[in-house]
Amino acid sequence: MRIVHAVRSDGFAGVESHIARLAVGQARAGHRVAVIGGDPEAMRQAMAGADVRQRPAATASEVVRGLDAYRHSDILPGHMTAAAAAAVAAVRAWPRPVVTTRHFAAHRGATRRGRLAATLVARRIAAQIAISEYVAAAVEGDSVVVPPGLPAAPVVPASERTRTVLVAQRLEAEKRTQDAIEIFARSGLLQRGWRLAIAGDGARRAHLGDTARRWGVAAATDFLGHRRDVPELMRTAGLLIAPCDIEGLGLTVVEAMAVGLPVVACAAGGHLETVGAATAGALYPVGDLSAGADLVRCLAVDDERRVAYGAELAQIQSTRFTVEAQVAGVDAVYRAVLS
Repeated sequence: MRIVHAVRSDGFAGVESHIARLAVGQARAGHRVAVIGGDPEAMRQAMAGADVRQRPAATASEVVRGLDAYRHSDILPGHMTAAAAAAVAAVRAWPRPVVTTRHFAAHRGATRRGRLAATLVARRIAAQIAISEYVAAAVEGDSVVVPPGLPAAPVVPASERTRTVLVAQRLEAEKRTQDAIEIFARSGLLQRGWRLAIAGDGARRAHLGDTARRWGVAAATDFLGHRRDVPELMRTAGLLIAPCDIEGLGLTVVEAMAVGLPVVACAAGGHLETVGAATAGALYPVGDLSAGADLVRCLAVDDERRVAYGAELAQIQSTRFTVEAQVAGVDAVYRAVLS
């Protein structure tokens, strides 16, 4: 198949990473793939070694122009409302099926312009994919659930890990990074020589620094800023905290699972489908940060439990969240549309 993914973006975060990994997997499966949108350099790096063409598109009009260059493609997957609407607009002159992927657990149309775009998209899309059961249940319309996948990765032995609790996410209000700081403070791991590393940047950076000082853990908290080496950070960290209670699935969590990094997560959203798949998944109730601190402390002080839990998470990732399974699931949706 000739596939053109589109996203109106000049950045590189979860959605762009999702697109890059899927595009690489599809290209290696024999499809002809192009990607429109995303930070050009970051996308090139993420898709290095694969035969995937890439064009920048920071505006809807640039998405339309980019799609027009691939008007002979078979199918147009649009990611996020703006790109899906641009794809629908582009194919008026040369009809092609548009498939949209839902990455977030919310209805389209937070703004008036968004509502207009949502109406346009809803009438013209051929199929809708959701990245998790949680997202599928929250969005409008029927969805086929196809979770994102990761390539196989070697599990890092406990002997190579440090006494570091990692948080890796955008520093925005909905991500609840302040909860991770409070959990670390309540866990008492500061007194056991552990540190908290926060990778990411955003509007809440200054507020989070104040939070760390208020809880008395500022000296042991490292704000790393935006990092492109998060996979490497995961290979040396001892634990990951995932505090967001509205995560569509949580690709960061799946990345941690792939290398056997134990995860303590809020028992909500997509975490119930990742961490929650483990027999003893370390999930704390929404808002119960004392319970989260207890989980972090228990894992930190029990090497045997921590190693076994990390191994179980790695096994779950390698069977449920693979690139091969994602490509096969998406292929099935595309072929059903084309037939």
